[in-house]
Amino acid sequence: MNIVILLGAPGSGKGTLAAELAKVPGIAHLSTGDLLRGAVKAGTPAGVEAKGYMESGNLVPDALIARMVGDYLEQNAKLSTVLLDGFPRNVPQAEILAELLQKTGVTLRCALLLDVPDDVVVRRISGRRVCPKCGAGFNVDTLPPKQDGICDVCGAELVVRKDDTPETVRHRLEVYAGQTFPLIAYYKERGMLRVVDGSGDALAPKVEAALKELHD
Repeated sequence: MNIVILLGAPGSGKGTLAAELAKVPGIAHLSTGDLLRGAVKAGTPAGVEAKGYMESGNLVPDALIARMVGDYLEQNAKLSTVLLDGFPRNVPQAEILAELLQKTGVTLRCALLLDVPDDVVVRRISGRRVCPKCGAGFNVDTLPPKQDGICDVCGAELVVRKDDTPETVRHRLEVYAGQTFPLIAYYKERGMLRVVDGSGDALAPKVEAALKELHD
């Protein structure tokens, strides 16, 4: 099994890309956020422990998240490639992951960075619109509603989430830079960083080519 770590700013397209690549047999998208919620819902030992931290308002320890990742890899050993999204987020987590993979015999192929200029990210995210009634999502640039400002599904007036305003997005990008740039440098120093231009459309073919190059 191979691990590919997905890196990229909010709005860089990691989730969309991973969902597209996961359609290929043998490739799976592992979002640690979904993994954590799933473990809590299923009541696994790690999930019960994590729930205690969450209910007390504390962060789930890195080692516990790594344990969940390890459980997932063990349970899905027949996969050829796992796209790891959301962990690691910093250098200490990267070192915990490296130790985990060494113990499990899983190969870290690369850290794949979707490189998108900040102004493109701001435009993408601030263009999002959501229906407060049915939850349908739109984007004024890439997926506009048939009638401006109105939900195609239920006819309610669309809104902009507080997290999607340009000011909030720029703040999130500043936080991302502070947390993730050292991680990018960490993988670059080890010759494991691959960079893909994520500013255009049709990302999947570019990434599939990069993954194929790693396997050849």
